[in-house]
Amino acid sequence: MSAHIRPGYKLTEAGVIPQDWESGSLGRFWDVTDCKHITAEFVSTGGIPVASIREVQSKYIDLDNAKKTTEKYYLSLIEGGRKPQSGDLIMSRNATVGEVAQVEEWHPPFAMGQDVCLLRKKSKNYSTSYLQTVFKSPVIVNQLTNLMVGSTFKRINVEQIRNFSVPMPPVHEQRAIGGILSDMDALISGLDQLIAKKRDIKQATMQQLLSGKQRLPGFSGERVVKRLGDLANIKTGSRNNQDKVQDGQYPFFVRSATVENINSFSLDCEAILVPGEGNIGSIFHYINGRFDVHQRVYAITQFAPDTSGKFVYLYMTMHFGAHAMQNSVKATVDSLRLPTFQSFEITLPPSKDEQSAITTILSDMDRELATLETRRDKARELKLGMMQELLTGRIRLSQSSQEAKLC
Repeated sequence: MSAHIRPGYKLTEAGVIPQDWESGSLGRFWDVTDCKHITAEFVSTGGIPVASIREVQSKYIDLDNAKKTTEKYYLSLIEGGRKPQSGDLIMSRNATVGEVAQVEEWHPPFAMGQDVCLLRKKSKNYSTSYLQTVFKSPVIVNQLTNLMVGSTFKRINVEQIRNFSVPMPPVHEQRAIGGILSDMDALISGLDQLIAKKRDIKQATMQQLLSGKQRLPGFSGERVVKRLGDLANIKTGSRNNQDKVQDGQYPFFVRSATVENINSFSLDCEAILVPGEGNIGSIFHYINGRFDVHQRVYAITQFAPDTSGKFVYLYMTMHFGAHAMQNSVKATVDSLRLPTFQSFEITLPPSKDEQSAITTILSDMDRELATLETRRDKARELKLGMMQELLTGRIRLSQSSQEAKLC
């Protein structure tokens, strides 16, 4: 093994790291203090927050929806050095084991609740962001996985936490690594928030345009209500699951959100595909091209000349679910029959041009969302790659680079 370790590096419990890094048990560098196991007296308002598992699921402790306790029980909960302070980490050790969140100066006074513990650095110079990054990396995740093998109840004790093997670079590198990866987290979080906002805007726009509450400039006339059976041809496919081929040439629509592949095609057209069993009324596919269909999937095709298939698809994604649930056949597995599709009513703009204009706007929004999601996913991949390189010392960060960053 040592023959494969490059010069300037060493093999430790935490993996191969640079010679000038330390490694050892977490308890050597950070104090680990369990929560106090008492039944707190909770109050609905006006009390002091108590942080348990739910409050440690993000970068910082989130006390917005935390339970609150009385002053008396708060003082009991923080006895024995258990009062969280800036620079600490609060860690879950039950259920979502290994989640850690930072305590900052802007947090109000709070206490630890059940199933969490407090991590406090033994040197004020250690980086909290660095250790939080280590907990989200394979360094700790792999150790947690090994501890949880064969266990159906996910829980670890304080002694196991103290015994985690961790790499400890010099302080300036801890700060540099923590800062760079925190910046990546901020970028990813910002993209997540932007994606959520764009989704909300798209959902509101769909509701306004598809319902007719908002009309596009240049269009007028009353909307018309028509049954789906009068607008298109509806029938199930003829293929079975065993017909799918891993690298098949054509899309194969089965009874799930996953689109399989196949080397045959039964249809070459614009179509909406809806499973007749399983998660009924919640899975919809749209295609314009060659494809094949499972025998329990409904293919909606041959749309009337004045009807946009894409508009019908978008309308169904918003409204068909409730109709399907009210008209499904109740059995071991709920299923849909042809009349349920044929009787579904759609409120249509009077012209196909207006229908197409609406679908163009919503499709543009989808493309924008897809672009943002791609950027977010690439940022996540980049962060994982950087984490692997930085936490093993394959990429070194100099003190001057950290000073430049801080300036």
